[in-house]
Amino acid sequence: MKVFISGASGLVGSNCLKHFKEMGWNVIGSHLSFATADTVFYNTLEPAHPENFDVETFLPDVIVHCGALTHVDYCEAHPEESYEKTVQSTRNLVALARKCKARFVFISTDYVFDGVNGPYREDAAVNPLSVYARHKLEAETLALKELEHTLVLRITNVYGNELRNKNFVARIVEQCREGRKLTLKLPYDQFASPVNAWDIARAMYLLLKDNKEGIYHIGGSDYMNRIELALRVLSYFPSAEYDLIPVSTKEMNQPAARPLLGGFVKLKFATEYPGFLFGTVDSYVQSLLR
Repeated sequence: MKVFISGASGLVGSNCLKHFKEMGWNVIGSHLSFATADTVFYNTLEPAHPENFDVETFLPDVIVHCGALTHVDYCEAHPEESYEKTVQSTRNLVALARKCKARFVFISTDYVFDGVNGPYREDAAVNPLSVYARHKLEAETLALKELEHTLVLRITNVYGNELRNKNFVARIVEQCREGRKLTLKLPYDQFASPVNAWDIARAMYLLLKDNKEGIYHIGGSDYMNRIELALRVLSYFPSAEYDLIPVSTKEMNQPAARPLLGGFVKLKFATEYPGFLFGTVDSYVQSLLR
């Protein structure tokens, strides 16, 4: 299998790049602003950029779109940029996939739901609340409509190993290891199903190998709010100093609305792969401390 991964220097993309290579696939991963030793340059907003990796010559069987603008509040204040980096980039990669006769994978989010009746199954009605969420839904709808056999993975609260340790769990671990005091102001009313990026890569590999298509919800074995998530990680660092300030989402007064009861019931994936065991926040942190 030949795979091109857009955004392979990020959390999800880098784990997919590593796992697919370990499974023997021929994989090229790209970066835009954050270069790594394992990635090549590709600008999804400028398909004719002279420095772009020549995807058409590589002729992948699959194009995976992991590149994204994920800062929800920034998207709310910059809707044009959000559209470009989420919808237009997807449109450009869909066109590239059509040229290459490649299958397409789009990474989406539980933010396509309003958070009133979560956690959500794949067939639940969507109702995005923010600019970021609306653009994610528009991009996944576009991909499913324009390309046959498109695979959409909705994910949320992703953590795991990455070079920059940007994710929430990794940042807490890093600060605890460095002996820094943490100040955590976190909502108690936002619930989700955190998932390890490594599990996303493992699940995506199986879905691609088996020629699956359509929408799949991919979530970890935990279901918790942000405070519980932080405390679960902090429990492994008994000497850590921290101030934990519980607040409501309304009190946080964030520019973009959040779905409160988010996360997933991964019914479709669990039905088709009943023997797949997702990790937990505990198992991930324990692996770091071995």
